[in-house]
Amino acid sequence: MGFISSFTWKKNIVKFGDDCRKAASYPWFQGVLLMCCVVVAMLLANLPFTKELYHNLLEAKVQIRFLAPDGIDIHFPKDMTVEKLINDILMVVFFFTVGLEIRREIAHGELSSPKKAMLPVIAAFGGVLAPACIYTLINSGTAAASGWGIPTATDIAFVVCILTMLGDKVPVSIKVFLTALAIADDLIAILVVAIFYGGSINIGLLALSIVVILIALMLKKAGEKHIAPYMACAILVWILFYYSGIHATMSGVVMAFLIPAEPRYTKFQYIRKRDRLLAKLSKFDGQDPADFPNAKQKECLRRLEGVANGSMDMSYRVEHALTPWVNYLIMPIFALANAGVVISDASYFNIFKFDPALGSVSMGIFLGLLIGKPVGITLFSWIATKLGLGEMPTGANWAKLFAAACLGGIGFTMSIFVDTLSFGGNSPEIMMQLRNAGKIAILMASVSAGILGSIMVNIVNAADRKRQK
Repeated sequence: MGFISSFTWKKNIVKFGDDCRKAASYPWFQGVLLMCCVVVAMLLANLPFTKELYHNLLEAKVQIRFLAPDGIDIHFPKDMTVEKLINDILMVVFFFTVGLEIRREIAHGELSSPKKAMLPVIAAFGGVLAPACIYTLINSGTAAASGWGIPTATDIAFVVCILTMLGDKVPVSIKVFLTALAIADDLIAILVVAIFYGGSINIGLLALSIVVILIALMLKKAGEKHIAPYMACAILVWILFYYSGIHATMSGVVMAFLIPAEPRYTKFQYIRKRDRLLAKLSKFDGQDPADFPNAKQKECLRRLEGVANGSMDMSYRVEHALTPWVNYLIMPIFALANAGVVISDASYFNIFKFDPALGSVSMGIFLGLLIGKPVGITLFSWIATKLGLGEMPTGANWAKLFAAACLGGIGFTMSIFVDTLSFGGNSPEIMMQLRNAGKIAILMASVSAGILGSIMVNIVNAADRKRQK
């Protein structure tokens, strides 16, 4: 294998990002891509000539083997498979970008002030509590009881995708409200995973991870603007979280809040450095105008690029670089790895089937997402406005808000992720049965919520136009 320069790698990464941003100009593209991955995963998991290969690949070990001097065989990371690599490593990057997005919204966006944040945050809590209550009411005392967190999540990507496709049928204020709600919902889902879906906690390793986090915080306070020290801290935090019992993906969220949000150069410093390099660029002009850039000018241009990057804060640059990879590579891989449900029993599609011992994961998730989400969002929004804690979005009424809230039932990515962590207290066979039933229910509920929300929005808009005539 020939040597590939870092320049080539950087060029390919930039090209991939540019291609993804072109694809993102079509608002439906990401949603369609993920749904295609779901279909492919279902086929791979169930076709006779692919299902064995599919599952063997996911269960294949991915570890580095060390042989200690005393003869002890050490594998790192512990119990790592292809499936766990996707869910515990690649999804760290996803949660890292989610953390950066939440942080940006808290700093400058719709969650930046109590007045702006109050209504969507309260509504988000309603959208979490109502589905959890419905699920628990159905499955309390059964093997499925621990899955209450599955229907509490909203997939922001799909919600934004459908809102964009609906165009001006949804007021801008409601789009902003739902986007802020989905971000707050993500934050609550992260807390739910961290608190309720980790393993037994190793206090010593957790304490060490806190020390590393404090070191990263001190680096930030000291004004460190290079990414390498933060990457080293992030890797250490991930290792310590992975072995301490806290779900490793939480390390991504923690580190997202520690990435500096201040640029390396001020506006004055940028202008001064830029003008100096532009002067050098002209100074190094060759005799032939076509000979641009020559070797010295290339160096000036490279430094100009560095100055421009240094004038943007690290969190923005990292989020901008990672988002295309998350949306168009990591999430499709996640869908391919986790949506492959073996349909060995047609009863998976019977959402109202109830077993006294196993409960009904399907019913809890389906009703939680399809009914609990819109009812909880609307009810808590109403309570917040009546108590004077928030204001109805401009140009909206309760019918429009409820119609848009139906889209909150699109759980998909986050719900599937929580499903992969649930039911661990049961035998492996029952655990997989419950998880598979949960994934089918998530897909059915998410599709139903998307269709229902779109229909409701169109009905409410048609009624408004009729009243205006």
